[in-house]
Amino acid sequence: MSDTLERAAAAGRAGTERHAGTRVGTRVVPTPGRTIPAPAAPPARPRVPGGVLVLLASGALVASVVLAVTVGPAQIGPVEVWRSIGAHLGVGTAPLTEIRDSIVWDLRLPRVLTAAAVGAGLAIAGAVMQSLTRNPLADPYLLGLSSGASLGAVGVIVLGLTIALPLAAFAGALVALALALALAGSMGAITPTRTVLAGLAVSQAAAAATSFAIFWSADGDSYREILSWLMGSLGAATWDSVGIAVPAVLVVGGLLVLAATTLDAFAFGDTTAASLGIDVRRVRWLLLTGVALLTGALVAVSGAIGFIGLVLPHATRMIVGARHRLLLPLTGLIGASFLVWADTAARTVFEPRELPVGILTALVGAPVFAWILWRRRSAS
Repeated sequence: MSDTLERAAAAGRAGTERHAGTRVGTRVVPTPGRTIPAPAAPPARPRVPGGVLVLLASGALVASVVLAVTVGPAQIGPVEVWRSIGAHLGVGTAPLTEIRDSIVWDLRLPRVLTAAAVGAGLAIAGAVMQSLTRNPLADPYLLGLSSGASLGAVGVIVLGLTIALPLAAFAGALVALALALALAGSMGAITPTRTVLAGLAVSQAAAAATSFAIFWSADGDSYREILSWLMGSLGAATWDSVGIAVPAVLVVGGLLVLAATTLDAFAFGDTTAASLGIDVRRVRWLLLTGVALLTGALVAVSGAIGFIGLVLPHATRMIVGARHRLLLPLTGLIGASFLVWADTAARTVFEPRELPVGILTALVGAPVFAWILWRRRSAS
């Protein structure tokens, strides 16, 4: 299918030569037998092989995780981080003191790993949504997933059932997806435009219900907890959070990455995808459901962290192009490293106060996205 896509992309290109001729008035009279070559394209810049980029991004992620664990009020070095991890995995014989080991293993490492998983998953989900809807402004929350998850989370917080927050947020995201797709389907075939409009309607309805629940019931500690969650925070991350986010990224995110060739076909439009033998309606449903499952699991442990799924796919395309076989894994790795350092800054820069990481990603993401738009406009 990759060769077919390349031929489709090349369709419509004229030959690389033009006939020479003599100008008579406003016409050029061809000279039989003579041709002149078309203007030579500028030399292409040397590009780093995709496999090398993935290896470099993977190494940067591992280094980011280890170094981020060392950052904090208690000074802990990278060697101590590895010793703690090794001791808990049964490798090595020199564990840290109980307090320092608890700082690494129980406090910092789960939070950093959760940040990496959430960043990777949101970046992959955003790239998939932008391809499925052919909308450069699409992100993982386009179908009302964030608003639905927020409604579920706020509901259990005001009821005092915080222990059920991840499950309620996940269920809320899935209900929002079901409503958005049902609304889009009620208007006829599920097209990208109808999907976006239906998601917008569901998102606004869920946001209104969330605001009403906060206004009517929340006060004191519950209000602060709700506000922190709505802004996106990893402050409550534990190993349970890792157990939700990491498998979701590995399983669902991995399946989305395996659909890279199909997403390449969708980039040419539904008609082209159908001509390549793809059941457009069925595949779009499956991929949207996969995005919803992944986003719902991530939002359940982190709240709504914005701009990662919107900005990072665009930034990665500027590096490697639009082919999803490389775009998706590299976007995921970059997203993981980005959120690791964003959360590290959020918990340390304003110490002793902690800033919800969603605020920081918005502060960074908005101007970066504006710069990307400006650069693309200048290049066009």
